[in-house]
Amino acid sequence: MKHNELLLVLDFGSQYTQLIARRIRESGVYSEIKPYDVDPGIIKKMQPRGIILSGGPSSVYANDAPLPSSDIFQLDCPILGICYGLQVIAFLHGGQVDSAFRREYGRADLFIDNATDLFQDMDSPQTVWMSHGDHLTQLPSDYMVIGHTENAPIAAIKHFSKPVFGIQFHPEVVHTINGEKILKNFVYNICGCKGDWNPSSFIETTVLEIKDKLGDQSALCALSGGVDSTVAAYLVGRAIGAKLTCVFVDTGMLRQDEVRQVTEFYQKADFNFRLVSAGDKFLSELQDVIDPEQKRKIIGNTFIRIFEQQADQLGNIHFLIQGTLYPDVIESISTRGPSATIKTHHNVGGLPEKMNLSLIEPLRELFKDEVRKVGRELGIPDYIVGRHPFPGPGLAVRILGQITQQRLDILRPADKIFIEELYKNNLYDKIWQAFAVLLPIQTVGVMGDERTYENVIALRAVTSMDGMTADWAEIPNAVLAKISNRIINEVKGVNRVVYDISSKPPSTIEWE
Repeated sequence: MKHNELLLVLDFGSQYTQLIARRIRESGVYSEIKPYDVDPGIIKKMQPRGIILSGGPSSVYANDAPLPSSDIFQLDCPILGICYGLQVIAFLHGGQVDSAFRREYGRADLFIDNATDLFQDMDSPQTVWMSHGDHLTQLPSDYMVIGHTENAPIAAIKHFSKPVFGIQFHPEVVHTINGEKILKNFVYNICGCKGDWNPSSFIETTVLEIKDKLGDQSALCALSGGVDSTVAAYLVGRAIGAKLTCVFVDTGMLRQDEVRQVTEFYQKADFNFRLVSAGDKFLSELQDVIDPEQKRKIIGNTFIRIFEQQADQLGNIHFLIQGTLYPDVIESISTRGPSATIKTHHNVGGLPEKMNLSLIEPLRELFKDEVRKVGRELGIPDYIVGRHPFPGPGLAVRILGQITQQRLDILRPADKIFIEELYKNNLYDKIWQAFAVLLPIQTVGVMGDERTYENVIALRAVTSMDGMTADWAEIPNAVLAKISNRIINEVKGVNRVVYDISSKPPSTIEWE
């Protein structure tokens, strides 16, 4: 997608890289993440207003240290290096980086030596968040110090004549009190952006691009009933109207009553809607499959084959619309810096190599909360826009181990009870994602003075902004007790309920 204003973030492996991109977007300017070694020619074609070099865990002196092409400094484009990014700037321009005698982690007082440009209209000192071992001990020529801390005499630098800046701390985290202002100073004062990226402009630009790409051709949308695919469908529907057909596949692994609820809503929508019942097919394909990556790939392949069959039945359809989001892309494909693939999403890394349909993913550049803003702008009801994320593979990745009809029949009512109680206690909208997981173990229990040996349900609920990081939700004990009591009493085959108190990282939100 072409954007009027673009800030490029080069990823050197920092845990905060996605957060940098989000902070820039929140300031009203579109940002995108690329690998640290992206070709400068590609950068030049993208025409960014500015470039940010992320932090990272490496040392610039390591044999395999991630280093960008020095040509990026010849692009006549403002550059801001953050933490490791600062050290990259210094190293490539003749400065000296050494291991710190006292490593600096956590809050520090930044004393501003030059209150212009990056630190315009800011008081000194400022509370900032440090996270570094190496530090800059000798300035490169043509650079000056603009900020220091007690432990780092060179904590912020700028070039004498070029718009190149470096800071040792992390402005993207909330612990840096005025980090948002520092980034805005870079985006607006230094890069000259106006800040015209918002849900309304995204809709307008996306609809025009879809019209241009599809023309008079028809398309098929993979509709799940969640916010992502719904927003994707509404965007494409605005572009091509009745030429869009949305297909909702009942995989047999959806939540209780979901098929009825989704069908009732989308049959009233302004695009064509089809329900395909394929539960037996999916269960057959997943028989005896335990590995979660294999589950996702099988489900991704089966989805595509069903959509291809539907396209053949409808005739003259060559495009498949999916609600893929930016976190799906980042977690599934290791193309952004030296980060690792976390898991395969069925709609990204789980797709077959050969497909008869060309993919269109209008939300591929957005985070979940951005999608929700676009959905509200499109007029989609809040009960759809505010739904918790639900994985494309459905309950297949919430049943650890083998997928059977019997195990699905245990998990569905347990999950429904969990969600019902969250609604009853006004907790649902305060939680990013909540669900039940069926574990592949059985435990001893006592019911009616008799020994039982039955299944364990794990409850998972997290708070988050975008799903990239998350913390476990502190649901009141009384509510958890009620949920546990209901599940054990109402769901046959369960005699134990546990609550997951793991954050992301190190855990992921889903168990598989």
